[in-house]
Amino acid sequence: MKHKVGYNMIDLGILIAATMTLLISISLLTKKISQKIIKIAYFYNFLFFLLFLFLISYRVEFDQLFIKNDPGKKSIIVASNPNQDQNILNDSINEKQQKPLVKANVMIDAPIVKQYPELPRGCEVTSLAMLLLHAGVQTDKMELAQKVKKDTTPYKKIDGVINYGDPNDGFIGDMYSLENRGYGVYHKPIKDLAETYLPDKILDLTGSEFNELERQLSNGVPVWIITNVTYKELPSSYFQNWQTPNGPIKITYKEHSVLITGYDPDYIYFNDPITGINNKQASKEDFIKAWIQMGRQAITYIPDS
Repeated sequence: MKHKVGYNMIDLGILIAATMTLLISISLLTKKISQKIIKIAYFYNFLFFLLFLFLISYRVEFDQLFIKNDPGKKSIIVASNPNQDQNILNDSINEKQQKPLVKANVMIDAPIVKQYPELPRGCEVTSLAMLLLHAGVQTDKMELAQKVKKDTTPYKKIDGVINYGDPNDGFIGDMYSLENRGYGVYHKPIKDLAETYLPDKILDLTGSEFNELERQLSNGVPVWIITNVTYKELPSSYFQNWQTPNGPIKITYKEHSVLITGYDPDYIYFNDPITGINNKQASKEDFIKAWIQMGRQAITYIPDS
């Protein structure tokens, strides 16, 4: 109510000053009066005109003060586009929540699981078992080996070209024995399997820069990846062409999967399902090159906040 009373008083003053100025001006133009009265009239006319200007100026200042102190009207002076500013604020908050700063050194204590002797070709599901166990999911490598999607395309050689399955679609061949043909599986079927245990919490980092993996590790979460058994970039002679139901691909029998548990400026640390060694180390530069060569494949999970 105080704002309303303030407005009414100022408006009334402006109206009176303007009216008096107008009336005196009309009187001066329409009546014959003495010089003394004319001087007095001019003086009052000037006075009311100044009052009129003062009240107009005060009204503008009063309006600005009212807007500044009225919570309901703050958006007028705070932002020309409140929705856009709110979106920027939300993006900033989300970025801080979802993208932790990259630390210089990270070491995570994740459960170690060995793939041998049961799964000589089961490095991918064994590394996934370690990731899920770290997330608090009670599972094991044998359960995951049974559940992971399989590509049952039979092995054939046509005109010297191998025709076989696609590891992007499912595990190829025999996971339980090296006596039969087999290869492995890539990130997509592993991600799909992981999501059955952690719905809406699996983060596919495939195709990212390694810096993004470091962000997740800095947040205390290990990262499942595809690499090779040497942890170095392989010569092209280690790769061969396959024809799959989805088209040609290049594969290497040196393919391997581990769980990254940490890093520092010189080394990457990981749980190796072949040796059963946790926080095994390899040259950071070589390790990243090997990971890139195998298609930058990586998944992890989003921890509870």
